[in-house]
Amino acid sequence: MDVKLDKRNTVLIGMAFLSICAFWQMYNNVIPLILTNTFHLNETLSGLIMAADNVLGLFLLPLFGGISDRCVSRWGRRRPFIFFGTIAAVVLMMMLPLLDDSYFNSQNTGKLVLFILVLGLLLIAMGTYRSPAVALMPDVTPKPLRSGANAIINLMGAIGGILYLIIATLLYSEARTAGKEHVSYLLLFAVVAGIMLIALFVVMTMVDEPALREKNVRYEEEHPEDNLAGTDESGSGKLPPEVKKSLIFLLCAVAFWFIAYNAIETWFTTYAANIWNMALGSASLSLTIATVGAIVTYIPCGILAEKIGRKKTILIGVVLLGSCMVFLFVFTLISKQFYPALNIVFALVGVAWAMINVNSMPMVVEMCRGSDIGKFTGYYYTFSMAAQTVTPIVAGFLMNHFGYTTLFPYSAFFMILAFAAMYFVRHGDSRPLRPSGGIEAFDEMDL
Repeated sequence: MDVKLDKRNTVLIGMAFLSICAFWQMYNNVIPLILTNTFHLNETLSGLIMAADNVLGLFLLPLFGGISDRCVSRWGRRRPFIFFGTIAAVVLMMMLPLLDDSYFNSQNTGKLVLFILVLGLLLIAMGTYRSPAVALMPDVTPKPLRSGANAIINLMGAIGGILYLIIATLLYSEARTAGKEHVSYLLLFAVVAGIMLIALFVVMTMVDEPALREKNVRYEEEHPEDNLAGTDESGSGKLPPEVKKSLIFLLCAVAFWFIAYNAIETWFTTYAANIWNMALGSASLSLTIATVGAIVTYIPCGILAEKIGRKKTILIGVVLLGSCMVFLFVFTLISKQFYPALNIVFALVGVAWAMINVNSMPMVVEMCRGSDIGKFTGYYYTFSMAAQTVTPIVAGFLMNHFGYTTLFPYSAFFMILAFAAMYFVRHGDSRPLRPSGGIEAFDEMDL
């Protein structure tokens, strides 16, 4: 039986992730401005509030991922959470700019308390449906095709972030905001809310989750060799010991490479300013080049994994990313000046990250029964978000006490640990797909 990725359905499913990424891009960009400029909180308090989403995510993502695994409804397992979570998030997020504007016009401690309360409820609302939204793709996609599907999902998420940046640039250009004592973000929140509602409409009306999942269940029954944890849908069984061992090593690897990569994302602009005397715009350009490098290689990395396997693709990415960190550290020792040619290295950083990121989550859910996909998706996000919560603090401590030059060795060290952990992963890989030949071989490459 030939199996091909249904790209149309994958794109439609990816609309949920597009809306989530658009929201988080706005949240991370705008909320700190509101906290510091309108409510006049210092950077420490603002930072603590901004870290709350990661802390809540550690508990909410596996919790609601597991709850959605047990959901039985005519909408399927995941779409009820996507529907109610999105609606609640839209209602709550629209309250934030209204409270922001109201506090500016009439300062009141009660409004600040209400703003933080609504912010907390909004984070909970987002946490209720992120894991179910991500779990929807593996629910309806045959295991050998999940790397390619996850590449499309990641691309949709990148489009969501870029879409927000374009909207923010157009609506809040310097010409529009210069000289204003207060900037209202009501229109920006409304546009992002509109994007979220449009994405919700697409998922609810154009994605037939029960039918797609039933089709995937039939495929897995016909291919028991793909089911590492068996075909039991009751959720009562346990992972075989060897599969559980691979899962633990893989989740540790996930934490290690997120520790390494997020340290660079968080601290590179500060590092560049102090070591290479770079302006914020120039340092940000290097990070943007890395992001673009990842975006343009998401789909090729998914295809590569289908040809040579996920583990090999990830290991190549880990070696490449670690090598880039070592190169940048050595260059720092040689030169105190940044050269534009170094942006080639940052493009390679993005390529390496795509090779890792596209294939890691599919490997995690590959090891579970269909009844546990949401829970295992939650495990993946728990380890990745825990890493992203810890690493800015640890890397910042090392830079503060031992110098800025510790940043790249810090990242390289954790990439070595990631390679070591990944080396011991024996399950969750994809078997290389073999097209039937002739014109169908070209169909397999149709994007």
